[in-house]
Amino acid sequence: MNKKCYAIIVAGGSGERFGGDTPKQFCEINGKPLLWYAAESFLRLSFKVEIIIVLPAKYTQYWKEFCLSENIDFSHRVVQGGITRFHSVKNALKYIDDQNSIVAVHDGVRPLITNNFVESLFKIAEEKGAVVPVIKPTDSMRRIESSESLNVDRSRFVFVQTPQIFWADILLKSYRQAYLPEFTDDATVVQSGGNEIFLAEGLARNIKITRQEDLEIAKSLISAS
Repeated sequence: MNKKCYAIIVAGGSGERFGGDTPKQFCEINGKPLLWYAAESFLRLSFKVEIIIVLPAKYTQYWKEFCLSENIDFSHRVVQGGITRFHSVKNALKYIDDQNSIVAVHDGVRPLITNNFVESLFKIAEEKGAVVPVIKPTDSMRRIESSESLNVDRSRFVFVQTPQIFWADILLKSYRQAYLPEFTDDATVVQSGGNEIFLAEGLARNIKITRQEDLEIAKSLISAS
């Protein structure tokens, strides 16, 4: 890469939909939390990436103790999460000190990305300025309207993944906007700031761990790899 690179790993949520007392980013597969798998993906790239991890305030010490107990020693910064994903990313962006760099933002509960996939996205971002991986739906889809449901043309829709990767100056400028409820990911923030988004082919195995069934799928895929 010709630019300095960062990875913001967003793991600031409480995981209420997942259930249990422990946030889902700390659920373990083979003795390692999902968050570690997400971080490790960026450490294996062929170029250096500075890592910023966003965590709930009460779990920063938990993460430090885990790293110590497992002899995990890699350079990274831990940042306290905000009240929404938007605010969590904004907190992390305070530590991007090079506006000429490239910044990836990745969900801490997507543990199944691959080296080739991530490196290809960085290269596209370097050329295009803003790239978002997407996959096409394979199931039929319907739209709910009041008391009825209507069929929709699934070819007009895609599912959005992370990491979403941007030139730092685009991302920093976009996050100066006031928060809006429709800011569900970085692409919506960047596009709202007047920037074009390039869509790249996503990765089928790059699932987001939201429910217990997702965790079982991830366990199977990691064991098979």
